[in-house]
Amino acid sequence: MGRIFVNRTLNLKRIGYLGFDMDHTLVRYNSANFEELAHRTMLEKLVSEKGYPESILKLQFSYDRAIRGLVIDKAKGNVLKLSRYSAIRVSYHGIHPIDYREQGKLYKSVYIDLRDPNYLSIDTSFSIAFAGLFMQLVDLKDKSETSTLPDYIGIADDLTYVLDRAHRDGSLKEEVRRNLDRFILKDPGVVAGLERYKKHGKKLFLVTNSDYNYTKLLLDYCINPFVKSHKSWMEVFDHVITSANKPRFFVDSQRFLRIDPDTGSMTNVNGKLEPGIYQGGSANIFTSDLNAAPDEILYIGDHIYGDILRLKKDCAWRTALVVEEIEDEIKKERQNQAVMEKINKLMEQKVPLEIKIDKLISEQIETGSKKHDEQIRSMLSEISEIDKAISPLIKQQQSAFNPYWAEVMRAGIEESYFAYQVERFACVYMARLEDLLHVSPRTYFRSHRRPQAHDLDAKVDE
Repeated sequence: MGRIFVNRTLNLKRIGYLGFDMDHTLVRYNSANFEELAHRTMLEKLVSEKGYPESILKLQFSYDRAIRGLVIDKAKGNVLKLSRYSAIRVSYHGIHPIDYREQGKLYKSVYIDLRDPNYLSIDTSFSIAFAGLFMQLVDLKDKSETSTLPDYIGIADDLTYVLDRAHRDGSLKEEVRRNLDRFILKDPGVVAGLERYKKHGKKLFLVTNSDYNYTKLLLDYCINPFVKSHKSWMEVFDHVITSANKPRFFVDSQRFLRIDPDTGSMTNVNGKLEPGIYQGGSANIFTSDLNAAPDEILYIGDHIYGDILRLKKDCAWRTALVVEEIEDEIKKERQNQAVMEKINKLMEQKVPLEIKIDKLISEQIETGSKKHDEQIRSMLSEISEIDKAISPLIKQQQSAFNPYWAEVMRAGIEESYFAYQVERFACVYMARLEDLLHVSPRTYFRSHRRPQAHDLDAKVDE
C-alpha cells in the first residue's frame, strides 16, 4: 500500500465527515484509454461542428505528449512547464521543443503571470488529450501556408468548446457506458476502506459534477459488487450531491434539489438537508445543515483547481489530493537512484572548483594581475570534463520519466508549479484513495519540519 504525504498536520480523530469527488478519485479511470477516446471525439467534433478539414482525423493520439501541470500559451501556440516560481523550465511550440535562446526572445521575462487570460492551465487528468491535440494542431497549422485552421487562440477556444460539448452531450459517457471494463478500474480495497470508516462513526458524502444517471452507473459498477455491511452505495454515503458544478459549489449559494433514486425526478428542498441524493447546492449550505465546523470535514479530490484550491480558500475544509502520477514517479526515482548519486558526486567535485575560480578571478581583478591565469584555465578544463560526464547522466535520469516533460512534480532541480500548488492547498496527498482508506481512521498525520535555504549547511572553502 502506498504512503500518505503530509503538507499540514491532520488528525483523523477530529474528522467527522469525509467527502469524495467521484471521477479519478472514488472511481479510477484507465486514463490512457479514456484520453484516447477524448482525442478521437474532439477531432470528430472539430470536423463536424467547427469545419476543420477531415485530414485532421489522421492525427494519432500519444498519451505521453502532455502531463498535468502544463500551461498553454494560447496566443503564441506554446506549451510551457513552470517551476514553483512560475519560471519557464521546458517549452514547446506545437510538437517541437523551444531552445533556451529562442525562449528568451519570446518571453522577455521567463516568469509567467497566470492571471493573463491567454494562459490556460492543464490541471486535471481529463485535459491530457486536450493539451496534446493543441500541440498537434499548432504544428499542422505551421506546416501549411494555406492552412484553413484558425489562429492559435481560435484553436484553443475550439478545443475548449468541443471538449465541453463532448462532456455535456454524452458523447464520452455513452462510450464509457457501453465499455465500462475498458475505461473504469475497480478497487475492492476502496469499498472495504469506506465501510471500515463507517464503522468508526465517520459520515461519508460524495460531491461530483457528473449527473445522477452517470453517477449511479459508475457506483453500481465500482461499489455495489464489493459492499459487505451495506445493501448498496446508497447506504454507504449519507449524502450524494450530483451536478455540483464545482468549483462554484465551493463559492456560490446555489439551491439543492432532492433526487428520487428510483425515478430520477427532482423536488425542491425545504428545510435542512437530510441523508439522501441531491443535485446542485453549495458547500456553505451543506456545512451549515450538517452543523459541522469546517475543520471537521475532509474532502478528497484529484482536481487541484476544481476540488482543492477554491475549497481551501473559500470553505476552510481540510483537503486531500489524489495524484496518480506520483506512484510511477516514486518507482522510477528509486530505479534511478544510482544515476542520481553519480550526478551528485560529480557536482560535489564541480562546485568547489567554481568557487575557487571565482575567488582567483576576483583576486586578479582587484590586484590587476594575471598570475592565476594558468591555474584558472586548468580548472576550467577540469570543469568542462565534469560537465561532459554529467550531461549524459542527466539525460539518462530524465529519460526514465515522460520523454517530453520529465517529472510531473519537478521542473529540473526545483519543484514544478503543479507541485507547488499541491504543497500550498492539499493538507495531505497520495497516489490513490485506497492509500488513505487503508490507514486507521484514528491516524494523526504530522507534517515534517521543512528545511529552508538558510538551514542548509553550505560548505564554502575560504
